[in-house]
Amino acid sequence: MDLGLQDKVVLISGSYRGTGAATAKVFCDEGAAVAIHGHDEGQADSTVESIRRRGGNAIAVHGSLQASESVESIFAQVEEAIGTVDVLVNNYGSPGDTSWADPTNKWIESWDTNVLTGVRMTQRALPAMRERGWGRIIFLGTVGTERPNRRNPDYYSAKAALPVLVRSLAKELNGSGVTSNLVSPGIIATDEVREMLEKRARREGIEGWEEIQTWALKNGSPNLTARLPSPDDIGRYVAFLASEAAWHITGSDFKVDGGALDA
Repeated sequence: MDLGLQDKVVLISGSYRGTGAATAKVFCDEGAAVAIHGHDEGQADSTVESIRRRGGNAIAVHGSLQASESVESIFAQVEEAIGTVDVLVNNYGSPGDTSWADPTNKWIESWDTNVLTGVRMTQRALPAMRERGWGRIIFLGTVGTERPNRRNPDYYSAKAALPVLVRSLAKELNGSGVTSNLVSPGIIATDEVREMLEKRARREGIEGWEEIQTWALKNGSPNLTARLPSPDDIGRYVAFLASEAAWHITGSDFKVDGGALDA
């Protein structure tokens, strides 16, 4: 299927590593021009180089997402190098390693990190999208909001705001040609997750990724597909939501968890 992403300009927050970097590679493989975002100058360079070696069109941009002024700078870098943003993927987010004993200022920081950073980016991207009558806003969430852990209540409660946020935004964008959606993955086999699982499994005498994956699914991370998705798998799902084929999908929260909520 032709996703219709050739020459689209894509900006992905926090895409210098992990799932964001994998998503950027997927978009580049589809012919899009992708801005790889890092918080500090030079942070995204290695990811950009790896994409260019594959023949992709990628640039590095940098700046904090914590203030409107630095968000403006990020967009200015994109617009000067590859053009106006067609697709915005609000990928950046992070748990604050909090507990219920932590002061509320740490919760406020988490709300800023996991919700307001995306709001700032979206507010900057929308005027041009509305003017052109085409655009895609995609947030990254987590199915953990359905089954939160005792730890990191700040993170799960902040991420839980995103389904309401994208529905409200979809109504705001009614008839504009711009869509708003949320992708909520379960556990993803990122390098960090694989390293953690391999270390734990080794203590049980289990070696080899296939065996480790099976062990992990039986011991704390069950799903109905009996596999863990790679960051690329999530990236392909995000790219589909950005595609021409997904024009009629908006205001939705897509659970990409292999049926984990019912496993």
